[in-house]
Amino acid sequence: MGTQSEATLETNLIEQLAKLEYQKVTIKDDKALEANLKTQLEIHNNTTLSDQEFKRVLNYLNKGSVFEKAKLLRDKFSLSCDDGTTKYIEFLNSEHWCQNEFQVTSQVTVEGVYKNRYDVTLLINGLPLVQIELKRRGLELKEAFNQINRYQRHSYGSNSALFNYIQLFVISNGVNTKYYSNNKVQTFKQTFYWADEQNNNITNLESFTDVFLERCHVAKMICKYIVLAEVPKILMVLRPYQFHAVEAIIERVNNSDKNGYIWHTTGSGKTLTSFKASQILMKLPKVHKVVFVVDRKDLDYQTTKEFNSFSDGSVDGTDNTKALVRQFGDDTKLIVTTIQKLNTAISKTRYLAEMEEVRDEHIVFIFDECHRSQFGETHLAISNFFTNNQMIGFTGTPIFEENAVGNKLGKRTTRQLFDDVLHKYVITDAIGDDNVLKFSVEYVGRYREKEGSATNIDIDVEAIDTKALLESEVRVEKIVDYIIANHSRKTHSREFTAMMCVSSVQMLIKYYEMFKAKEHKLKIATIFSYTANEEDKDADGIIELDFSESETSVPNKARLKPSIPSEEELLSPKNMHSREKLDEFIGDYNTMFGTKYSTKDSQSFYNYYNELSKRVKNREIDILLVVNMFLTGFDAKSLNTLYVDKNLKYHGLIQAFSRTNRILNEQKSQGNIVCFRNLKPNTDDAIALFSNKDAKDIILMKPYEEYLGEFDEAYREKLLVITPTVDSVDELDDEESQFVFVQAFRALMRLKNILAGFSDFGFDDLEMSAQEFEDYKSKYLDLYDSIKSNRESEKVSILEDVDFELELIQVDEINVSYILMLLGRLKDAKEEDKKAQKEHISNIINGDASLRSKRELIEKFINENLMSIEDSESIADEFEKFWEVERERGFDELC
Repeated sequence: MGTQSEATLETNLIEQLAKLEYQKVTIKDDKALEANLKTQLEIHNNTTLSDQEFKRVLNYLNKGSVFEKAKLLRDKFSLSCDDGTTKYIEFLNSEHWCQNEFQVTSQVTVEGVYKNRYDVTLLINGLPLVQIELKRRGLELKEAFNQINRYQRHSYGSNSALFNYIQLFVISNGVNTKYYSNNKVQTFKQTFYWADEQNNNITNLESFTDVFLERCHVAKMICKYIVLAEVPKILMVLRPYQFHAVEAIIERVNNSDKNGYIWHTTGSGKTLTSFKASQILMKLPKVHKVVFVVDRKDLDYQTTKEFNSFSDGSVDGTDNTKALVRQFGDDTKLIVTTIQKLNTAISKTRYLAEMEEVRDEHIVFIFDECHRSQFGETHLAISNFFTNNQMIGFTGTPIFEENAVGNKLGKRTTRQLFDDVLHKYVITDAIGDDNVLKFSVEYVGRYREKEGSATNIDIDVEAIDTKALLESEVRVEKIVDYIIANHSRKTHSREFTAMMCVSSVQMLIKYYEMFKAKEHKLKIATIFSYTANEEDKDADGIIELDFSESETSVPNKARLKPSIPSEEELLSPKNMHSREKLDEFIGDYNTMFGTKYSTKDSQSFYNYYNELSKRVKNREIDILLVVNMFLTGFDAKSLNTLYVDKNLKYHGLIQAFSRTNRILNEQKSQGNIVCFRNLKPNTDDAIALFSNKDAKDIILMKPYEEYLGEFDEAYREKLLVITPTVDSVDELDDEESQFVFVQAFRALMRLKNILAGFSDFGFDDLEMSAQEFEDYKSKYLDLYDSIKSNRESEKVSILEDVDFELELIQVDEINVSYILMLLGRLKDAKEEDKKAQKEHISNIINGDASLRSKRELIEKFINENLMSIEDSESIADEFEKFWEVERERGFDELC
C-alpha cells in the first residue's frame, strides 16, 4: 500500500467536515467567492442585498490591513440602502458564536503576483476565516507553513482581498497538525498543537478535526480566544493550555465562590492568559470588578502597559492609592495595582469610608506571581476586608511544604491560600511543546570526574564553604578570565546576551571591577539596590528595588520612583561605598551610550533601570551583572546565557534559570547555565519539585559526549549514504534525493549548533573534519541558491518550501569588513602564499549566505583592482569607490 496522497488527505478531510455539518460548496475563484459571500450575508442577516448595496459592502470590506480587517469583521456595518434607509450588516456573531453559517470549500484559485490555489477553506457567513494547508504524509509540516507565507506575499491581498480576513491557519501532513493566527511576523516556532486539559497533544488530522474544527469550537476560538493586540497590530491566538486555564477560571467564578490557582511554567505566556481571563470575567454580570494585583511597582507599570497593548485603554493605571480608591468607586471594571497600594487602601483611615462601599461587592482578585508576596499579613488583610472576594493566583513555581518559608503566620503553601490548582502546565509540558528551551548546565571548576575538560579551571567548587575562599581575588579573576575566553562561544559570537548573578553587592563590585581591569570587547553593565547590601539568604529571586509611592498624583512617566535611603543609611561606610560604586558604574554606562543617569535623582535612577532592560533585550549589553534584580519577571528572548556564582534553590533557581530559555529562532537551541558553584543537588531537587524526579532528561540538555555520538551517527548513516563525497552532491539529479541531502546536512548543522555551545567542543572530537563540513556547507548553499533562482518557473518544486535554516550558518561574524581585512593580508602576502589565501577568501564567501550574493563583485575587485592598490590600508576606501561605480553601472544597464 502506497503513501496516502495529499489529494486523498484533502478528500477525507472535506467528508469529515461535512459530517460535522459544514455545508460543502464549490468556489473556483474570486468572483464565485464574492457571489457566495452575498448569499451567506443575506441568510445570516435575514435580508436581501441589491448589487449596488453589495458593492458598498465589498468596498467596506476591502479596507485596511489584516489587523484592521479583523476589527471590521467583529463590527457591524451601517449600510446605506438604495431606498435611502439604513440597515446594519453583521459579519460575525461574536456573542453567540454557534449561530453563524458554516461552509467548506477547496482549491479556490486566486491570481495575484502568481497564481495560487488553496487547499481547504472554512467559510463563516461567506468569509474565509480558516485556511487549511495540507502536505502528504512524510513531508515536513514546516513546508505547509512556508507555503502559506508565500500565499500571504503573493495572492491573499489581491482583488477583493477577502482572504486577508483569515483568522486562523491550520497546517497538517496527516500525522502532525498545528494551528496559528494570521500574523505575518510569526515564525514556525509560534505554531501550536491543540491539546486536551491534561496537555496531551492531539496531532492526528482526523482527531484534531473532530475536536478543534468542530463548528462551535472553531467559532469560539475566533470570537473569544483571538486577541487583537493593539500595539504590535497583530492577531494572537491562545495556546491550548491558556484556553483551558481561562475556561477553568470562568467555570470556577461562575459556579462557585471558591478560590483557585493556575500553575503555568515561567515563559509560557502568563500575561496573555491573565489578560484574557480578566477581559472575560469583567463582562460577567455577577462580577463587580476584576483587580489584577502585582507585588512590584515596576510590574504595575509593565502589566498596565502590556494589558493596554492587547486592548488600548483597557486599563487606567493607578498612579497612587488615591487613584486606586477612586477606581474602586467609579465604573472602572478592570484595575491593575500593587499589593502595597491595595493594602494601604483598606488599612488607612482616610480611605475606609470610600472602600466600605465596595466591601460586599463580588470582586475577583487575580494575583500575579502568587508564589512571592502573598504569604504575609497583607493577603490575610485583603481576604478579611472584602467579604465577597474570589482570589485567583498565577504562578510558575508554586510554594509546597518542601520550599515554604515560615513567618509569624506559619509556613503556608499556595494550595492553603488559593485552594485547588485549576490548570497545570509544567516545564516538561512546555519543553515537549517547544514553547520553552531545555537548559544546558555546565559546572565549571575542579570536579573529580571532569579531568581534562575545558571547564576544569582551578577554582574549588566541591567544598566551597568559607567566605574567604568565595570572595578571594584569585577566584574572581579566574572566573572572569573563563567568561571572557568562553563568552563568544556561549552566545554564538555575541549574537545573544547574558546575565551573571552573584551572591552580594560586595561580590558584584569585585566582579565588575575585575571585568573592567581586563582587556576585552564585552559591554558590561550592572544595577543593584544601594539600600540593601546583604547576601541573599533565601535565594528566592525577589527583586530588591523598592519603588516608593507618592500619595499625590504625578505624571505617568514619573510614577515609579526608587526609595531614597535615610541619612543614617547613607552615612554608613558600607552603603556609602555601594552607592558611590553604583554611580561610578552608571557613569561607565553613560560614557558607553552617551546618557546622563545617576542615583542622585530617583527618577533618573528609574529611567536607568528602564533603559538598561531595553538595551539588554536589544542585545546592546553583553553581560548584565546582578544580585537579585532581573532574575524574575524579566523576559528577553535575546538572552541565552546565565553565569551563576550564588546559591540558588527551588523556585529561585527555576526562576533564574528560566531567564535564558525563551524561544527565539533555530540558532538559539538551549538556555546556557554556567555554574561556578556546585548547584547540581539543588538543580535536581528543584526539577523534582516542579515537575517530577525523572524529568531531568527532559529539562536538561544531554552530556557533550552524547551529542558527539549523535553527530557522528548522522554523518555516517545519513549524509555519507546519500552523498559519499562532497562532489557527489552535484550528481543528485532528482529533487527527492536533493531533499534527502538537505535533511541530512541540516541535521548536522543543528547538532553542530548545539555542540558549539559546549566549552570542550572542537572538530577533533568528530569523525567529520572542519574542512569537510565547510565544503558540504558550500554545496548546501549552492542548492539553496539554485532553488531560489528558479522560483519563477511554472513547475512547483518540492524544495520550494523547505526551510534551509540559514540562521544556523550565519553564526560567525563574517561580513564585508572582515573580507576587506583578509584582502589586506592577501595584498601584503608573499607570492607563494597568495594562491592559498585567495582560495581561503573564496571558500569563506561561498560558505557565508550573506556574502554569496556579493561574490562576483568581490572576486572582480580582487582580480582587477587589488594588486594595483599601493597601500593596503586604503583597500577599504578603494573597495567602496569600486562598489559605487559598479552599482551605478548596474543601474544604467537596468535603465
